[in-house]
Amino acid sequence: MTPARLDAALRMSLQAKFAERVALDEPMSRHTSWHVGGPAEIFFEPRDRADLAEFLRTLPADTPLWWVGLGSNLLVRDGGLRGAVISLHGALSELERRGDTEVWCEAGVPCARIARQCVKWGLGPAEFFAGIPGTLGGALAMNAGAFGGETWRHVRNVEVIDRSGTIRLRNASEYRVSYRHVESPLEGEAFLGATLHFEQREGVSNEAIRDLLVERKQKQPIGEWSCGSVFTNPPGDHAARLIEAAGLKGTRIGGALVSPKHANFIVNEGEATAADLEQLIHRVRDTVVQRFGIHLNTEVRIVGEAA
Repeated sequence: MTPARLDAALRMSLQAKFAERVALDEPMSRHTSWHVGGPAEIFFEPRDRADLAEFLRTLPADTPLWWVGLGSNLLVRDGGLRGAVISLHGALSELERRGDTEVWCEAGVPCARIARQCVKWGLGPAEFFAGIPGTLGGALAMNAGAFGGETWRHVRNVEVIDRSGTIRLRNASEYRVSYRHVESPLEGEAFLGATLHFEQREGVSNEAIRDLLVERKQKQPIGEWSCGSVFTNPPGDHAARLIEAAGLKGTRIGGALVSPKHANFIVNEGEATAADLEQLIHRVRDTVVQRFGIHLNTEVRIVGEAA
C-alpha cells in the first residue's frame, strides 16, 4: 500500500523550523551512486545528533523514514520516496581512538576513511573497509564486507536512535548477524555509531590498502556509476560466476548495462532510469534461475514508487 503524501502544511513547517537543512521534493539522483531516483518528499541533513532527535520528534509517528549515507547500496525508483529521507553523511563524522585497540566511529563516516585512519593508528585488520563504497551506517545495517572481512566481526557496541529521538547504547550480542544481514532487537532504530575492536599490528602501511584497491580496480568497474555488487553470493558459489556463465555480461536495457568487467555489477552508462536498472536486475535473476535453478538475492535495496 502506497503511503499518503505528507500534509503540505507539515512540509512547509518543517522547512521553516529547520531552514536550509530541509529540502522539499529533493531528487534522489543527487544522492545515490547510480545517479537515478525520483524526488524525496522531505530530505533532511541534520547538523548533529541533537538536531536529528528534534527532527524525529517533530515528525508524525506514521511518517515513512529512509536513512542514507553515500547512497551506494540503494536503488530509488523513478517515482521517488514518500516520507522523510535523513542523510547522515555530513553530520555524524566523528572518528577517534579509544584505548589501545578500540575505535569510536559515527555512522556518517565513509568506510574508506576508517581503513586509512586505522592504518595510521597501527590497528587491523581494517584494510577491508577500503573496499566498501559507503558509510559505516550502511555497513552496520547490512554487515557489509570486502576482501574477506566483515563489519560486524569488529563491532563491540552500537549507538542507536529511535523514532522518538531517544538514543541508547546496545551491545553487539543483541543483534542477529549473518552474511549481509542484520536483525535489530527493536524495529525502527537507526545506527548513529559503533565501537569497533581491532588488534595492534606492527608495520601496517597504506601500501596494503593501495594493493587491495589496485586489485579491485582491475576486477571491478571503479569510476563508473554503479551500486557495487548487486547480488549476494549464494552458498558455496559466486553471483558473478553464475551471471557470467549464463551469458549475461554486456546485457543491456536502456542505459543500464551488466558490466563486461564484473558480472555482478550493473552500471548506469549515463542515461539509465531506475526502471532500466530494476528491469535488468530482474532479467539477470530470472535467467540465472532458468539456467541453474539458483535464486540470487539482491544486495542492493530497491525502494520507492514507480514513475
